[in-house]
Order: sequence, then C-alpha cells, then structure tokens
Amino acid sequence: MDSLQHWLAVASVHGLDGHRLRELTQHIDLAALTRLPASTLQQLGLTAKQAQLLCYQSQPWVEQALHWQAESPQHHLLSFDDPRYPLLLKETPHPPAVLFVKGDAELLQQAQIAMVGSRSPTPGGRQIARQFAAELSTQGMVITSGMAQGIDSESHLGALEAGSKTIAVLGHGLRQIYPVGNRALAGRIVQHGALVSEYFPDVRARAEFFPQRNRIVVGLSTGTLVVEAALRSGSLISAHLAVQYNREVFAVPGALFNTQAAGCHYLIQQGAKLVTSVADILEERALFADNGLAKTEKNPEISLSEQQLLANVGDEPIATDQLAERSGMSVTDVSIALLQLELAGRVA
Repeated sequence: MDSLQHWLAVASVHGLDGHRLRELTQHIDLAALTRLPASTLQQLGLTAKQAQLLCYQSQPWVEQALHWQAESPQHHLLSFDDPRYPLLLKETPHPPAVLFVKGDAELLQQAQIAMVGSRSPTPGGRQIARQFAAELSTQGMVITSGMAQGIDSESHLGALEAGSKTIAVLGHGLRQIYPVGNRALAGRIVQHGALVSEYFPDVRARAEFFPQRNRIVVGLSTGTLVVEAALRSGSLISAHLAVQYNREVFAVPGALFNTQAAGCHYLIQQGAKLVTSVADILEERALFADNGLAKTEKNPEISLSEQQLLANVGDEPIATDQLAERSGMSVTDVSIALLQLELAGRVA
C-alpha cells in the first residue's frame, strides 16, 4: 500500500475524519495504523465497529476508488495530506479524510462563496440566485453549492452562463447523479468546474448524507449566501455551520408574507448580513482578498447543547421533532447538534 491507499482505507470508515487521524498519527504513522489488529485499534480509541471495518472491510473500497481514479484524467483523489487539499476545509472540525474530485481539482484552491436556498424557490428567487451567481463569479469568486434542485442549480447555472467556473458538492459517489434531472448540469460542471464528494464512487444517495454534504459546501467557502429559505430549510443548518466555522453569512430578504423568505428573515435577525445587491457582499471584500485560514476550533469538546441532546437520546429511534420537544431545543438546533454528534461518531 502507498500513502494514498492508506488514506483511502481509513476514509472508508465512518467517523475517522482528517483531524481524528491527525491525532492518531501523532503516536503512530498511518501505514502502521492500517496494519494494527482490531484489539489495538480499540485501545487507540476506535469503536469496535470502526476497528472491524478498517481491519477486514476496507480493501474493496480502496480498490473501488483506485479503479475510478484510473478511468479518467479528470478523476482526482485528494487525501488530507495532499497539497491540493483545500486549506479552509482542513480547518473545519470534521474534514473528510479524502475528497473525490471530477473536473478541475485546482479550482478548490480558489476563493469560494457558498450559495444555498430553497429546493422550491419562487420565480423571483431563481432570478436572484442566477443574477448574484453571475455577478459574484465575474468578480473572481467561485460559486460553490450542492447541485440540488432550486437555488443550488440556479446558482451553478448563473456562474456557467457568465462564463465562470463552479463547484458542486454531492451527497453521494461521483458515479451517481442525483437528482437525475441534473445530469446535463453535472456534465457542464465537470467541463467548467468540479464535482466534489467525500463518498466513494459507487455510493448511492441517502437522506442523511445531504446535511453532511452541506458542511463541505460551507467549509470550502469564505462566506455563505442564503437565497430564499423557509424556517425549517436545511439552508439554515448551512448558515449555522458557517457561523461555527467563523465564516460570514449573508441573507437576501423577501416579501413579508413569503414563507420561502422566513428563514432568511430569521437569519438576518440573528446577525446575518442583509444583502440586496452584490455590492453589499463586495463590501466584505477583505473576506475574499486573502484565501487564508479561518480561525476555527479544530477539535472542539462536546458543547452544552450536544450534551443536552445526548441526555435525551435513548436506544430507540426518535424523530427530530420529538427530540426537540424532549430537550427543549429548536428543531434547527437539534439538527445541527445531531450532525455534529454524528460526525464525531457519538450517535449513529
């Protein structure tokens, strides 16, 4: 095994992110780690399941990734120690051990702004997303989003139509395209940008993968712009993650009784910068002038809200609404805390 294969082996195990591995490799090199017996891995802090997966089930995943890489010169594997691995993402609490990139891998080094919002936007929301994406991209900012229906897709299209490149982070492997209706858009992004994923190529989309995908969209970007979001939109989770990562949050206001804008209004009340034009974002030009490291907490201890949530999680499955009621937290805060706990390997 070479270094990349060792990284792929550990990347196949849920919960072993870049920072967890950096902690482990302070005591033992990665190559030696992947050869340890399961009992020793557990002594180092891996769960029994993680140890079993690494010892006995990682090799097929490694082979799958290497076969995918060999299929095309547009296929790239960026391990955590690869100089091409994005620095801003590396500074987030749970960076992936390996990134799969289809397209222009060097694009990940450029200054990016995340654009997120409703999957069912109003016609006005679609127009705003395209216009902002076009104008921001011509100002030298790479538009990064999740290629979902709605605002995500409109943002990618706005950048492409302006002759700029764009990055789409997917919640599944890069041999899959979801939604299927975005297959043509994905092809354009590969030619004029990059598709990115933390999932191995053959992994299919699952609902729980998309909130995890959002942390990469936000983590790659120096700021996050929310265009139309309802109060229970996943975009609010992205905005809260941006705050946790010490990144700027921008929100476009909408009509008073537009439920699709209620989430944006909430974010503005919480301190997001209200923007009505690209000029409002460009006022934060210093944010993008230096694509250096954000001051983030690399290995945060479990927060009080996460402790509160763990105290209310039993052995049986429980809906987010019920957990919010039981813990006294909002549904949005519960969703964010659950994501962080899952990434830390504290809940399944």
